[in-house]
Amino acid sequence: MVKKLAVILVGGLVLAGCSNLSHREQRTLSGGAIGAAGGAAVGALTGGSAVMGGVIGGAAGAAVGALTSDNGKRR
Repeated sequence: MVKKLAVILVGGLVLAGCSNLSHREQRTLSGGAIGAAGGAAVGALTGGSAVMGGVIGGAAGAAVGALTSDNGKRR
């Protein structure tokens, strides 16, 4: 029971920390998450390390997400 309560509490705190993110920060976070998931999947499917694939994919996804955000500016 205590473990379940701790998981709910930590999950709520993590979600609350993401409420005031700028557009660039949201793109960086989502790019990193998508990249990490994709990198881990590719690493596992190719017989490599899923952890190393996730780390590399997450870093690449975060970089692409940050660099491709328009930061609120319209062309």
